[in-house]
Amino acid sequence: MKGGIRTAGWSIVFLVLSFLSLSWGIVEITPKEALVYTWQAVLGMESGSISSDVVQYLRLPHFILSFAVGWGLALCGTVMQAVMRNPLADPYLLGISSGAGLGVVIAMALGADAYLGVHGVSICAFLGAVGISLVILFVASAAGKGDNLTLLLVGFAMNALCSAALSFIIQAMADTHKTKSVQFWLMGNIMADSWTDIGVLAGIIAAGSIFFMGQRRILDLMLIGDELSLSMGRNLAVYRKIYILVVAVLVGSIVYVAGMVGFIGLIIPHMVRMAAGSGHKSLIPLAGLAGGCFLAWADVLGRNLINGTELPIGIMAAVCGAPFFAWLLLGGKYGGRP
Repeated sequence: MKGGIRTAGWSIVFLVLSFLSLSWGIVEITPKEALVYTWQAVLGMESGSISSDVVQYLRLPHFILSFAVGWGLALCGTVMQAVMRNPLADPYLLGISSGAGLGVVIAMALGADAYLGVHGVSICAFLGAVGISLVILFVASAAGKGDNLTLLLVGFAMNALCSAALSFIIQAMADTHKTKSVQFWLMGNIMADSWTDIGVLAGIIAAGSIFFMGQRRILDLMLIGDELSLSMGRNLAVYRKIYILVVAVLVGSIVYVAGMVGFIGLIIPHMVRMAAGSGHKSLIPLAGLAGGCFLAWADVLGRNLINGTELPIGIMAAVCGAPFFAWLLLGGKYGGRP
């Protein structure tokens, strides 16, 4: 009972804090006005005021997209830390994000975006993320050790390899304009061409959240180790591979839309564990809400901190997240062993 009340309380806190980000910007809008304009947008109404247009056409799309990306990254980080039983496990550090980014950059360098179109490039992001995940699983299995430590080490190696490949391809690009565009995108850039793009990403992340909520008992079993789980009739090695591939699909969609954003999948699960414990029944939704709240405010700060300049959201996430992660390391607090 207390756990349910605590989860509900934190959910309300994260939702309210997230919504308040709609009020902050160059154009002053009160939280009440932001709520009214958001409701009008839901109903398809237009008030005709400048404040209404700012909320409906600028801030609301940015908010929904950044919230969805933050939720998805926090979800992936939560799952990977359970799968690896390691507090440093994160799609960004394991090379899955780099694999997705590499797929997109290769497609753009070859000019594939011109004849494949937007959806073709997004498929390249999926293929890059899934491809790196399969390589990680294959190398770990070929080494005769499919345990979480081997997967983690192989992931670190693949991250370094993909990062090197990304740097090489960017330097080799002849088109200076395209090079700058790719570099800016890789630093994290919340932008969508239409509500359809936002809806597709939100739908993918929602489906992933529902899937992992249904797998919460298996994720809890992963915290206690393979030996005890085998004695209970559960072969976690199979589930581990499935979860990594599902995470790869989620990360591929996120990286295509928002570029490479680090730290969220790493620090948010720790922060939520300190507040709500390690049980995935509450950890998954709360981590999603906290990640969405974190990135929504990082996006707002990036667009308003320096007048006339929009800082990439990846930079803002690192600026906000790195000190918190350093505090976790120095304080020796990981929010409970995942």
